[in-house]
Amino acid sequence: MVKAVVFDLGKVLVDFDYMIAARRIAAHSKMSPEGLMAVLVRSPVFTQYERGRVTRREVFNEICRASGFNGSIEEFSVFFSDIFAEIKPMVGLHAQLRERGLATYVFSNTNDLAVEHIRRAFPFFSNFDGYVFSYEHGILKPEAGLYEVLERQSGRRAGEVLYLDDRPENTEAGAARGWKVILHESPEKSRAAILELGLLA
Repeated sequence: MVKAVVFDLGKVLVDFDYMIAARRIAAHSKMSPEGLMAVLVRSPVFTQYERGRVTRREVFNEICRASGFNGSIEEFSVFFSDIFAEIKPMVGLHAQLRERGLATYVFSNTNDLAVEHIRRAFPFFSNFDGYVFSYEHGILKPEAGLYEVLERQSGRRAGEVLYLDDRPENTEAGAARGWKVILHESPEKSRAAILELGLLA
């Protein structure tokens, strides 16, 4: 029986667009938004950031080196993190699951700037029983270690866990542990899958 519902964050509960950051940073640099986007997507420093192995200052320094960005670290932090929009049907779905008495968790490959911004900007984010973030543990999904952290924190495992994520490799890693999984493709499909499991009336 499902006792904990685990949500990925990006593209499940909040949408995001790195081009927003690229345009804002490019306006204060020598690089085009498209060039900045390539740096944001390809630079290994961002993977290291999500592993918690480099600091925001080191990310800022890398962007300055690559693009000639001439703003402050405070400006960069705002430009880099203010790229999210609430996915309201999924936030509503989460609220309904909470009302049914199910424990809920956020389980995300992310960084401290993103989490700080989302915590400030979106009230729903405070309504979870726990949070497992890659940067706090030095592990990225789909590596098994982060799934083990979630199991320890929630006290749930195997069929007691339902996990929603938009990336197949992440849900596959959960399924390999015996978790029930939903590959999130749209709010409508995820709600239908949850109804089929009998978690909502």
